[in-house]
Amino acid sequence: MSKVELPPYVCPYEGNLLAGVDEVGRGPLAGDVVAAAVILDPARPIEGLADSKKLTEKKRERLFDEIRERALSFAIARATVEEIDRLNILQASLLAMRRAVEQLSVQPEFVLVDGNRKPDWSYACDTVVKGDGRVAAIGAASILAKVTRDREMVELDTRYPGYGLAGHKGYPTKAHMAALERLGPSPIHRQSFAPVKQLSMDLV
Repeated sequence: MSKVELPPYVCPYEGNLLAGVDEVGRGPLAGDVVAAAVILDPARPIEGLADSKKLTEKKRERLFDEIRERALSFAIARATVEEIDRLNILQASLLAMRRAVEQLSVQPEFVLVDGNRKPDWSYACDTVVKGDGRVAAIGAASILAKVTRDREMVELDTRYPGYGLAGHKGYPTKAHMAALERLGPSPIHRQSFAPVKQLSMDLV
């Protein structure tokens, strides 16, 4: 069964102070959820922007540097594991996106949010389903967020060895689940997520 191609997104805003915002890390069992916001510079276009999940690591790393160099403004923010457990992952993701946009050095006139839910804010905005593959600014934000979070998970792997965080980045792979059963949850695991919650209860 072939995938349905979404039509090109037509933005109602035609100015230059357009921010794209996206988050990475809703599905993992461990680590923060990371969001980024980007206002691209029309005078300094960046080729190859796309959904970060569809790019190779090498290309993401190259674009990460290029976006930071050429964008009019960018910001990276997060919601912590504690906030995820307290608020739930959806609300924590929206919080991280709101923080990213609020931290931009240039305030946007319009914001495009990846997905179908927007944060609670006063910005003029629109949501774009699969926006990271349809809107350049959202694609740029997804790249900044993913590279940032992936690097953090590699670093956390050295602090919490044995879980394989550098490889699976906290997602619930078979290897990760086996490590969780063997070692139990670490301080960076999301206690509100069912697999971690059940293991924690089993260990009591």
